[in-house]
Amino acid sequence: MTHVWYTGVPHHALVRDYTEFGISNDHPAVVKGRAGSPYAVKDYYSVNPDLADNPANRNEEFRELIQRTHEAGLNVIIDIVPNHVARQYQGLNNPLGVADFGAEDDTSLEYSRENNFYYIPNQGFELPDIPDHLAPLGGEPHPLLATSYLEYPAKWTGNGSRSAKPNVDDWYETVKVNYGVRPDGTKDFPELPECYRSKNAQQHADFWYAKDVPSSWRKFRDIALYWLEQGVDGFRYDMAEMVPVEFWSFLNSSIKMKNPQAFLVAEVYQPHLYRDYIHLGKMDALYDKVDLYDTLKGIIRGHTRTSEITRIQNELADIEPNMLHFLDNHDEQRIPCEAFAGSAEAALPAMVLSATISRAPTMLYFGQEVGEAGTEMAGFGQPTRTSIFDYIGVPAHQRWMNDGAFDGGQSSQQEKQLRDYYQRLMQVSLSCPAFNGGMIPIGIEQDSAHGELADRLYGFVRSWKEHKALVVTNFDANSATTCPIALSKASFDALALPDGYYPLNCSLEPSKSAVLRVHQGRTVLDMNIKPLASHIFELTSVAK
Repeated sequence: MTHVWYTGVPHHALVRDYTEFGISNDHPAVVKGRAGSPYAVKDYYSVNPDLADNPANRNEEFRELIQRTHEAGLNVIIDIVPNHVARQYQGLNNPLGVADFGAEDDTSLEYSRENNFYYIPNQGFELPDIPDHLAPLGGEPHPLLATSYLEYPAKWTGNGSRSAKPNVDDWYETVKVNYGVRPDGTKDFPELPECYRSKNAQQHADFWYAKDVPSSWRKFRDIALYWLEQGVDGFRYDMAEMVPVEFWSFLNSSIKMKNPQAFLVAEVYQPHLYRDYIHLGKMDALYDKVDLYDTLKGIIRGHTRTSEITRIQNELADIEPNMLHFLDNHDEQRIPCEAFAGSAEAALPAMVLSATISRAPTMLYFGQEVGEAGTEMAGFGQPTRTSIFDYIGVPAHQRWMNDGAFDGGQSSQQEKQLRDYYQRLMQVSLSCPAFNGGMIPIGIEQDSAHGELADRLYGFVRSWKEHKALVVTNFDANSATTCPIALSKASFDALALPDGYYPLNCSLEPSKSAVLRVHQGRTVLDMNIKPLASHIFELTSVAK
């Protein structure tokens, strides 16, 4: 691993009373759960006091965590959420001269370029009609609930709702940040010329130098630079596509001027925008959710053919190193739940493919490697996901933590075997030289090279210089593949091996072997692939 993404670090709206530390209480009606949403940030210059041993010392405690992480050879990523903030923002550690979001707004106007928020003049905010199962604190009494939450005038809600009374499925605990986009959608700031798609971070920084930009742009630039000063090495941006791409050019080029190695990853769920946010917005990586994740989930659940994998890789070929792969995160259902894979093992072929099919980075969510199923009822949050809104146990992960020993002392044998598999996969994906190169799908002799060797069998070749690797994954939970597989002409050309007989040993599971036979333009793979098995064969040009 190279980075740790610590979630929920900036101080967000929460329920616990910290008034003795000078922190104002948040009204529970605009806090989801007891922990609160980590994406409803209340103070960007402070650490979440719920995470601290001593809340008065919370920022220093996080700096110490950064130092320990660096000493372990890892970099630190935290969240920045430029699209929205908590309804009640209060900065307690602002640098000199930095005003809070909204503190200098003209609230009589729906829109002003220098306002941080959008307003609904002459109307007060009203809570949505909240069903009982989403009631604040699960319906438990709380002193602050005796009085209504007051906000006047009402602000636009975080997901863009312009109603003084948003719907319950709106992000009603947050308010939308204004970046100089007028209510009619037109831009009140300089637009970035198309030629900047090919320009580097320095040239983007030069473009914005001395230009007049909206207040919110400057505020978030200062926030990012503050955390870089504390030792943070990069950021994960929530819902980046809801913020203009010009702002990202401004912010990310500013970051790169401070730390050229900063890793900047963003949520963007509209494929037609990917290249805008990479080339114009200067992102290092985007979530490959709508394409690869959704496709792999569909294959696991039997709804999608494996040939879709090749289509995706072809369509994203020019930006494949920038597409962040994952199978689990806080927004998605946990792998072992019945609504996803049904077991941790059923997703292993997808994990192997995700980690090896391209030069893209791979992300693991905590507990994924020990089969965390997220079956607990967390309060604000339903089973199948580990809630980010409430405090809840994460049993499989906690068994591996073993009361701070971090040795798997309470893990089941199945959990230990799964974690060992993940560890071997990650090591192979980093150590195999062929994975520095491109990917060519392999196909059966009778078909085109789309990688679909059989109904639920997929394979591809990775090559770099003289190094080659053949990866084969069986998504079928019930059937093994035992017959020889005659590969297509395109596969033969990709392997570029002289005629001969090639014994293959699996790098992922050394006890597994196969034979590759090359003769007069035909390539045949002899192997037994068990249900849900995956094999990584590193090839040389020496035949027997």
